[in-house]
Amino acid sequence: MAKSQWSFRSATELSAALAAKKVSAVELAQDAIGRIERHDGKINAVCVRDFARGLEAARAADAARARGETGALLGIPLTVKESYNVAGLPTTWGFSPQKDFVASEDALSIARVKQAGGVILGKTNVPVGLADWQSYNEIYGTTNNPFDLGRTPGGSSGGSSAALAAGYGPLSLGSDIGGSLRVPAFHCGVYAHKPTYNLVAPRGHTPPPLPPIPLERDLSVIGPMARSAADLSLLLDVIAGPDPLDNGVGYRLALPPPRHTALKDFRVLVIDSDPVMPADKDIRGAIEKLAGNLAKSGVSIARHSPLLPDFAESSRLYMRMLMGFLSASLPPDAVAGAKAGAAELTADNRSLAAERLRGITQSHRDWVLDDGARARLRAQWRELFRTFDAVICPIMPTPAYPHDHTEPQEARRISIDGKDHVYPDQLAWPGIATLPGLPATAIPLGLTGGLPVGVQIVGPWLEDRTPLKLAELVEREFGGFVPPPMFDD
Repeated sequence: MAKSQWSFRSATELSAALAAKKVSAVELAQDAIGRIERHDGKINAVCVRDFARGLEAARAADAARARGETGALLGIPLTVKESYNVAGLPTTWGFSPQKDFVASEDALSIARVKQAGGVILGKTNVPVGLADWQSYNEIYGTTNNPFDLGRTPGGSSGGSSAALAAGYGPLSLGSDIGGSLRVPAFHCGVYAHKPTYNLVAPRGHTPPPLPPIPLERDLSVIGPMARSAADLSLLLDVIAGPDPLDNGVGYRLALPPPRHTALKDFRVLVIDSDPVMPADKDIRGAIEKLAGNLAKSGVSIARHSPLLPDFAESSRLYMRMLMGFLSASLPPDAVAGAKAGAAELTADNRSLAAERLRGITQSHRDWVLDDGARARLRAQWRELFRTFDAVICPIMPTPAYPHDHTEPQEARRISIDGKDHVYPDQLAWPGIATLPGLPATAIPLGLTGGLPVGVQIVGPWLEDRTPLKLAELVEREFGGFVPPPMFDD
């Protein structure tokens, strides 16, 4: 069964084809299922298949269209990250003791996708606890990058990015606290959007066996992934909005329109590297090419600004606040080890690794002080966005790297232009948007040495439509997703 004309189309294009009766929802589902059955033995992106119910949903979508009904996702096949509760399917987050946990109800975002007519075909692989940029666990094995099977597809939404790149439907749902939407999109050459914090209610994106109740998880968001920029807005509009069980707490969907609709009107600050976490020559070269193209299109480009918050200080703050939050789920022996390590730190040790240790062991008083520093950081970003509409910067310092399952992660090293750097220090670039809760859209910029490269477009608080629009314009003018040669059939 060869690739069909629909295999790599966008959800927007597929919706138009469905409305024009050029294709049926069942045919689209069968095409995606066929690709999964044909290719996923090598990639291992879809760890939980739900083909029978997916085909049933596709038949229902075709019947609904025949009755004249419409829906934003009506008949569109998609996948979802394993960490989302889907009624009747396992939710493990990669934890072996939870391999038999089966969700009894849909996550709120899954219910919204189904209500919009989306056809869910399965769940995609994750690292243990969603805590890595490589997607592997003892339950489901290792997910490979469709552009190079010996390399990571990213994480923690690595199964979703690999599924999109391989043509397993045009949409997926992921999540992000340390780049888990943006990093896999970057490594697999697709699109993702980290929404403004608390824009999308996360109920049901819950580690088992915890109950799916409304819960505000500091720094963490859920969001859309796609092969085209416009599809990000399509899926975001479906899942965004407050949780009805939470007395309406959260930001309603009435987001302001994008600041501009033409490239020439945008004011963009471009950052290609930083001593805290240098970007390699491939990433810098891709950013330089994009900046040149944007300038030729009339975009106002700046390469430096005193308004940009201090990257070193904000990265240290992010490490502390991130690990302060994540440490609540660490086993007691890990916390004890961190306390012993933190006790040996000298006051002048300001390395990112030291700040991670301090975060794990900080007091509530320390956290409150850090939260105040974050409030000041948000004020700095507000001031910056009076002058600029968006900031373009790296997502990660290198293209996808070979699988490395060394534990602990602090012992791993990442090579940047021949120099080794501490693996978890790569958190710094995702953290630039995560810590202040800003929206950030990951976009691909083509291939370098056969591997995808890309950037993130960081936008103002609650102005998600601005980076999303800029992403659409960049795609329209300069191109976007490129199918992996091994699986372009």
